[in-house]
Amino acid sequence: MSEDRWLEGVRILDLSRILAAPFATQLLGDLGAEVIKVERPGDGDDARLYGPPFADGGSESGFYLSANRNKRSITIDHSVPAGAELIRELAARSDVLVENFRPGVLDKYGLGYSALREVNPRLIYCSVTGFGQDGPYADRAGYDGVFQAMSGMMSVSGIPDGEPGAGPMKVGISIIDILAGLYASSAILAALRHRDTISGLGRHIDLALLDCGVAALSHYAQNYLISGVAAPRRGNGGFGGIPSQAFRCADADIFLVASTPRQWAGLTKAIGRPELAVDPRFATVSARIANRDLVLRTLEDIFRQRPAAEWIAALEAEDVPVSPVNSMPEVFDNPQVRHRGLRRSVHHPTAGPIDVIANPVCRTAPCTPPPLLGQHTDEILTEVLHKTPEEITSLREQGAI
Repeated sequence: MSEDRWLEGVRILDLSRILAAPFATQLLGDLGAEVIKVERPGDGDDARLYGPPFADGGSESGFYLSANRNKRSITIDHSVPAGAELIRELAARSDVLVENFRPGVLDKYGLGYSALREVNPRLIYCSVTGFGQDGPYADRAGYDGVFQAMSGMMSVSGIPDGEPGAGPMKVGISIIDILAGLYASSAILAALRHRDTISGLGRHIDLALLDCGVAALSHYAQNYLISGVAAPRRGNGGFGGIPSQAFRCADADIFLVASTPRQWAGLTKAIGRPELAVDPRFATVSARIANRDLVLRTLEDIFRQRPAAEWIAALEAEDVPVSPVNSMPEVFDNPQVRHRGLRRSVHHPTAGPIDVIANPVCRTAPCTPPPLLGQHTDEILTEVLHKTPEEITSLREQGAI
């Protein structure tokens, strides 16, 4: 077993598409699990067409490539009886099934948890939906932006009231999809451990994107729950110690944090204003929070006077946490990002060499490119289900694959 393939021997049956659930199964594949991605014949995962850009000029979008490495693809039509039976056979030989259909859809084809646990009592069945398996919204459709709005995440993001452009703002990336994928993968790992060390049985994991969005509010929500006061939007400012903020320099933006007494003293030295370290309005964390607007105005006026690189050098010399606000090219040109190997290359069957983002837990583990639609159909049917060529031909004739 490879040192980084911690889940080798675990088989994941992935019936999901788009982002949240495929991201979860990709994480498990990165850790060495065998992931069998089941897709609709002809169309496949909707995310394949979420472009441009496309890696090969037409069918492999960057969106799809971001969440489907370390998987094999098989095309099965579960609405055909023979196709549904193939999924049951695969489920009988799998440790985990992940799906993101609306509640009740797979039950119509005998592929819900209650049916498949009869086939495989050890199966861990993870359902990733917008609103969960029950409740007044359970049947609704939803996407990441909807949940950023509904969870309250947008209400605490964006430019503060009273400033130009004020208003709620969506986080740029599909952050709730990503968080849901992380929650799903950790829940699956916990369920595997419980099955293998305690119960011997699988379970149904009911994961909702709305739930993940609300949980992600963390201290914002906790502060509201104990005070009854909702946090205001603070743009590029944080809610910890002050300053924790983006500042505009003469040529570019930087972000710095100087919340501890030592960091604040270092910042005042770096900007040539050591008297601010002992100014009673600024000297303590509580004083700076109470005088937040004055602190920020003072620093904004100072940082505008010199280029970002000069301020970064001065702040780093005083051990004040600081960074340029990097563009995408600058991210991948960062020497620390390069050193850590967060950009790696794989050979795609049609696009040739493509770069992908490394899993931060296992950056050097073996990595296979996201599969073409149905690339491994015959291989999986032969190796996993031991189908003969004649049986595979019959399945094609029935429209099952």
